[in-house]
Amino acid sequence: MATQATGIDKFVSVNGLRLHYLDWGNRESRPIIMLHGLRGFAHEWDSVSRELCDRYHVLALDQRGRGDSAWDPEANYNTDAYISDLEQLVEHLNLDKFILLGHSMGGGNALNYTSKHPAKVVGLVLEDMGPRPSIPSLGGVRIAREMASAPDEFASWAEAEAITRRERPLATQEALKVRLENTLKRLPNGKITWKYDIRGFQKARSNPSGQIDLWPLVRNLQCPTLVLRGAVSDVFSRETAQEMARANPKVQWIEVPNADHYLNDDNPEVVKREVSRFLERIK
Repeated sequence: MATQATGIDKFVSVNGLRLHYLDWGNRESRPIIMLHGLRGFAHEWDSVSRELCDRYHVLALDQRGRGDSAWDPEANYNTDAYISDLEQLVEHLNLDKFILLGHSMGGGNALNYTSKHPAKVVGLVLEDMGPRPSIPSLGGVRIAREMASAPDEFASWAEAEAITRRERPLATQEALKVRLENTLKRLPNGKITWKYDIRGFQKARSNPSGQIDLWPLVRNLQCPTLVLRGAVSDVFSRETAQEMARANPKVQWIEVPNADHYLNDDNPEVVKREVSRFLERIK
């Protein structure tokens, strides 16, 4: 079956917000929905999407406040809001029996959605994400620090690129280019600013009441689940990945070499290979 080389930009109105997603065609095949992380965007899945779009109907969502999706004026960037957005997208597209892929925050959203709708999700992939440790990880502290210290504007693209490279030292050059294109934009005064609602995210994350214990959700998973961990991740520990697999026989985990928390940026070839192998086993 012929498939397109890139995702088609589409939009849907959910919960009063206009959300953007990429539709890679092949509508007659099983759907896969891809959910990015806290500072991510739909296009960060492009490499994985190209790998899968000849066999699956790939849909990559810009979650609220990111990419080409609208910002929430009330800064409702919490799990309940993300899950409601996803529920409405699924209803709008009339999807049933699909696969969810999620990185980091997107993995948490995917896990929460799956726990609420176990009959709909036939396979789950979680990238560098699992239940929170009792003591905040070094990576979690680092990410919070990066967001708090991020300037509102950059004098040039070169300055923005230098900061992004410092935060993503293992990212491929192509991944870095795509990240700059999808997380930054030029202002009328010529300076560069964020394309995502970074201050809104900070406001939402300052409310600890939105945190959810994910261990019961892991234990109750009913579908095959693949957990991918970056081998040098400072966010998601090997011990947590191992415990997730012990907690539920439906869960398997694999470590991605030469990758930190940002697996799709750092080692996309291994991610594509392992995700493809896993999906081949889902009936």
